[in-house]
Amino acid sequence: MSILVFIEISEGEIKKTSLEAISYASNIESGVTAIAFGEASEENLKVAGKAGASKVLHVSDDKYNEANIQAYASAIAKAAESEGAETIVLANSSLGDPVAARLSIKMGASLASNVVAAPDTSNGFVVKRSIYTGKAFANVDLTEGKRIIGIKKNAATIKEDGGDPSIETFSPDENADDFKVKVLSQEKASGDVLLPEAEIVVSGGRGLKGPENWGMIEELAKTLGAATACSKPVSDMDWRPHHEHVGQTGIKVAPSLYIAVGISGAIQHLAGVNASKCIVVINKDEEAPFFKAADYGIVGDAFEVVPKLTEAIKAING
Repeated sequence: MSILVFIEISEGEIKKTSLEAISYASNIESGVTAIAFGEASEENLKVAGKAGASKVLHVSDDKYNEANIQAYASAIAKAAESEGAETIVLANSSLGDPVAARLSIKMGASLASNVVAAPDTSNGFVVKRSIYTGKAFANVDLTEGKRIIGIKKNAATIKEDGGDPSIETFSPDENADDFKVKVLSQEKASGDVLLPEAEIVVSGGRGLKGPENWGMIEELAKTLGAATACSKPVSDMDWRPHHEHVGQTGIKVAPSLYIAVGISGAIQHLAGVNASKCIVVINKDEEAPFFKAADYGIVGDAFEVVPKLTEAIKAING
């Protein structure tokens, strides 16, 4: 069973979620091939080898520097055909999800997203999916001969014991229709650490009482190398920008550590964060619903707890 992994490039480097996808695929089958688009050095592409890829196909044509969903799907389908790959693995993301959907149609393939475990091939090809915003799991049998698997963030541990992969330039047959839509400009969220990719997230709610008090959230986040986030009411009141809104109607995150400060824990907010590996809640209301979902909880005034926590972490870091 040959496997092709679509890896995403950001500022010349392979995204962490794509390295997870490579490692996931290499646990199914050795000799995984990856495909990457856009500007990236050979040195950066070779990082895919450490995660488990034996070969990387690089589509380096300038036309593919901008994320073009239709063009990417066509190129991946062509690469899968040339490599004899029946299974495509990619990360669930704002780019990966629409690419996967188009690939499914182009290839006549089964599609499963939010996959959290290796497939069971003892009786078919069954994958375990996270459903209902992480509250349940479903075992899905992918019955078509070709399959597309979208990996949920943090579902796979990144390998680091692989070797150097071969790097090959791949030139797909271009379809003019794929390039009828052009990206004229992009506006990206700013910040030291971008929220969707963050391993640690520090989030604040209405318990902070106003935007003038956000400095302590930013200071804690900076100390931890974390991204900042907020609850929906906070963004609705324009205390914080809307791209920091985490929840069912905002960004869904799955960091290794999520710290919630002054957030009660409404069901809509929990839906966006319950995939986090560890949740820490700081709230002076001991009845706050968020404590039921927390791995660790601190009942106390955020204006006293957060500065002390920040200073303690600084002391540990030296």
